[in-house]
Amino acid sequence: MNENSNVLKFQSVGGSALGTKLGTQEVVLGRSAGNDKRYLEQHGNKWRVVVSVPRELQDILGTKLKKSLGTDSLSVANRMKWGAVAELKQKIAEAQDKTTSAPHIEIALEMAKLLKDASTPERQHEIEEGIDITGDMLRGSEVGEEPDPETGEPQPRYNPESERRAGEFIRIAKGLATPIDLSHNKYLDQLTVKPRTKADDIRSMKLLKGWMQDNGVGPFLETIDSKTAVRFMDALPELTNGLSPVTLNKYIRRLSRYWQWLQKRSEVDQDIWKGLSLSVPVTPYDEVERAFTDDEVITLLNGDTSQAMHDLMRIGALTGCRIDPIVCLKVKDCQDGVFIFKPQKKEKRERSCPIHSDLEQIIKRRCEGKKLEDDVFPEWPLPKKNSQRERSFKASQQFTDYRRKLGVDEVIPGKRRSLVNFHSFRRWFITQAERADQPEHIIAAVVGHKRPGMTLGRYSAGPKLEQARRCVEAVHLPETLITSVDCAI
Repeated sequence: MNENSNVLKFQSVGGSALGTKLGTQEVVLGRSAGNDKRYLEQHGNKWRVVVSVPRELQDILGTKLKKSLGTDSLSVANRMKWGAVAELKQKIAEAQDKTTSAPHIEIALEMAKLLKDASTPERQHEIEEGIDITGDMLRGSEVGEEPDPETGEPQPRYNPESERRAGEFIRIAKGLATPIDLSHNKYLDQLTVKPRTKADDIRSMKLLKGWMQDNGVGPFLETIDSKTAVRFMDALPELTNGLSPVTLNKYIRRLSRYWQWLQKRSEVDQDIWKGLSLSVPVTPYDEVERAFTDDEVITLLNGDTSQAMHDLMRIGALTGCRIDPIVCLKVKDCQDGVFIFKPQKKEKRERSCPIHSDLEQIIKRRCEGKKLEDDVFPEWPLPKKNSQRERSFKASQQFTDYRRKLGVDEVIPGKRRSLVNFHSFRRWFITQAERADQPEHIIAAVVGHKRPGMTLGRYSAGPKLEQARRCVEAVHLPETLITSVDCAI
């Protein structure tokens, strides 16, 4: 902090657990407020406050929180902004609270285990007394009186939040309530899905817990039923700052899979999410993601970028493969003129694809002098341990930046995604193979799509390698493309 800055400190309010966690926060008031644009950006001709959201909360809150100040004066905006900054940071802090287990729940789970394992009635009675005493401590001191609903006699009144925490503690500790995420980590450990899908599981559970707490529904398996599930589904668009119904339906499906797993273990009676989904608007034809045009392919493959990106794009264009299996290739996966791509989507096993003759130089250069277990694309290493991102995340980001820099883009107002992306190479390959009169079922086998019909889809072992190779070799990069695949870095 600049030694000449003025510092304004404010305390969290309410004396809640949240307030204790936040403690004292500092807001720095710059020396020259006239041109200070920290936390500010212009939107139209008005100023608004912008606060970045921590990465682990971005799927819940978005990447940034924003609040309009309703003024076009920078000096006025600087005088107004700190209250809005505090408000938005408080929202972030509240979201952080909802993504972690509360201490009283953790203690309750420990005591529930002690009670379950009690070897004698005396020991059981002793633990139950301890639970009641702890509940009284959590309830705190009386804050007044209120009439008993049945008798009308005066009875002590406690702080509502303290009363809620005490009730949760006692119910869990005595085995009367089960936190909805008690078995979630065990469920995640047995999943064999992509990191991105597992991340959807984690996001959906955080959203559900947060919504239940906000709406006075105890976050327990015993307190959520089919009607509550529908209420949560209806609230999802607002909870996620308007994420698309397609994405939100993924979250609902992930919760459904967790409930199915719980049902098999007799921890719930039914899958309350079965059949639930948000309506997905029909996408107009001119808003559907599309293949690259030949001119766009020429622009991308002739552009100024790294050798790794040039190699990656060419493999994508001449195999129709998704980006992640390409980035994950090892030397052993590129032997004898064939790629072995790891399974994607609903594929049950690895998929072979002939190496196009125009890719042979690239593969030779990338594999030469390496061991079979070495990476073909070491430029994009595995993500850090416990990361939910796919290995190709950085490669995809770099391609997007490169594509936009060259002006290869098509954005529809109101849509976040461009209609072209790395997947457009896959669409381009399929288009070119079809135009080269290749049979649909052969194209489907090459790119890993489900093949049409029961005969080919269920009973056929798949086309021979020679048939697949004819399909791959029928696709050619545009003629005006530079011929060398060894592009300068």
